[in-house]
Amino acid sequence: MPNNLPLQGKTIILTGTSKTTTIIDDITALGGQTIVAPLIETQELVVQTDEVQMAWARQFDWLIFTSQNAVEALAHKMQRFQLTPVQFQSKVAAVGTKTMLALEQLGFHVSFIPSVFSADVFVEEFPKVAGEQPSCLFIRGEKAKATLKEKLPFAVKEWTVYETIERHDQQQVIIDCIRKERDVTVIFASPSAVDVYVMDIAPVIGWEKAKIAAIGHITKQAIVNHGVTVDIMPSIYTMQAVIEEIVKAEART
Repeated sequence: MPNNLPLQGKTIILTGTSKTTTIIDDITALGGQTIVAPLIETQELVVQTDEVQMAWARQFDWLIFTSQNAVEALAHKMQRFQLTPVQFQSKVAAVGTKTMLALEQLGFHVSFIPSVFSADVFVEEFPKVAGEQPSCLFIRGEKAKATLKEKLPFAVKEWTVYETIERHDQQQVIIDCIRKERDVTVIFASPSAVDVYVMDIAPVIGWEKAKIAAIGHITKQAIVNHGVTVDIMPSIYTMQAVIEEIVKAEART
């Protein structure tokens, strides 16, 4: 491997769900080492009323998604009840290119995506295209913020389709990596992963021995709330963008 690659000698720790592992090849191509240490996982919520809920969901003007996990959970339910996207009358709105791609792979057409992949920007821009008093269903995870429901100027119903599960089996992997490697960046993609780090890892090794990267201002704020400086946060809220920001930061040093 060439010794002048931008991430040569750098170690990137991914703390998100297994979906974040799609970036590993990019990190390797840039000369970096990746440690996959998920502090959270997600799991579809399966309840007896799912079939009724699915029929209800098909009647809305808009379905709103802010995560790939919600798309995946809905896909499982559609498969279970033998439904296809053509059986939904709804238009679809998504936050983030990965969420949009997951929906398109499932067979939905995404009619709206905000200019910045953030719920705060979504609530500013979506009303301009949503129509007059549209019926909207936010298909969400259990830890999703109430931003859409509270700030959109029309009623939004919610359907919780997945839960977030904390993982406490990666503590030693992360601690050993930070102690052993010379140049480590820990990437957080959700406040839930930050919570587990605060509980399991920070009391042992602190925050100062690694650079801290955040995807999204909500995740950044969760870190800052603990008195920690976020070293890297891209303006575009994707894993690809945070890797690009790490490369730019290294070029400046």
